Amino acid sequence: MTTHAHLDEDLRALLAGWSAPTDAQERLRQDYLAHLEVHEDASAKAGPPAHFTASCLVVDEAGEQVLLTLHRKVGRWLQFGGHIEASDASVAGAALREAVEESGLPSGSLALRPGLAQLDRHALGSGFTRCTEHLDLRWIAVAAAGSQPVVSEESLDVAWWPVDALPRGTEDSIRELVALA
Repeated sequence: MTTHAHLDEDLRALLAGWSAPTDAQERLRQDYLAHLEVHEDASAKAGPPAHFTASCLVVDEAGEQVLLTLHRKVGRWLQFGGHIEASDASVAGAALREAVEESGLPSGSLALRPGLAQLDRHALGSGFTRCTEHLDLRWIAVAAAGSQPVVSEESLDVAWWPVDALPRGTEDSIRELVALA
C-alpha cells in the first residue's frame, strides 16, 4: 500500500458520493474519477505532474466577508490551499490544515462546513517546478467572530474582503466559490 492510498480512497468516496451542482462540475467530477483510476498516488505532490490538491475558502460567521491570501508564487488573491500530505487523515482535513497554516488562525477558530463545495482544475504557471496542473477540491470554512489572520511564509498578505467587493482580478472560479458560501 502506498503512503497516499488512504487519501486516494477518500477521494474516490468523496467524488462518488458528491452530487455536482452543474453540468460543468459533473464533467470535472467524472474527469477526477478517471484520473484516480489511471494514476497511483494521485493525491501526492510527488505523484503525477497533474495531481489533487485541497483548498478552503474562509468566511466570517455573517457570510459578509471572505479571508483571502495574496499568494507568493501566483501573485493573486486566492483561497487557502495546497498539497495533500500523507499524514492528513482525509482530503477535507488537508483543506482545513492548509487554511490554518496559511491564514495563521488558530485551528479551533475554523469550522469546516460539511460537504465538498466545488471542483477546479487549473494549469500552473512558471513559478512551479514539477507540478503542471492542480485538480483542486474546495471546501468552505467559517471563522469564529474576531478571528485575526497572520501572514504566513507562503503569502505576501492575508486580508478580509467584503463578498461584494473582491480584489481586482479575482478568478471566476473563486467568485463562484464565494457565491456558494
